[in-house]
Amino acid sequence: KVWDFRLPSPSWSGVLSTAGGLVFSGSNEGNFYALDAKTGAPLWQFQANALWKASPMTYEFDGRQFVAVAAGPAVIAFSLVP
Repeated sequence: KVWDFRLPSPSWSGVLSTAGGLVFSGSNEGNFYALDAKTGAPLWQFQANALWKASPMTYEFDGRQFVAVAAGPAVIAFSLVP
């Protein structure tokens, strides 16, 4: 084990790691977050006030990479900027 990222409660969300060194997941408290894959340090979070029970996915559109995840009844997508 290299690092861990502790959450207030067990998560039902899946985890996505990217070739660019990012790890994405969600918490039961409604946060979608990105971590540094090497250190586990938090880099970014988004509060959606939704339960994360799906695994994030990544895709490319018009030369830009996106991360998307189902949050409750919605699908939220974020652009990754190099």
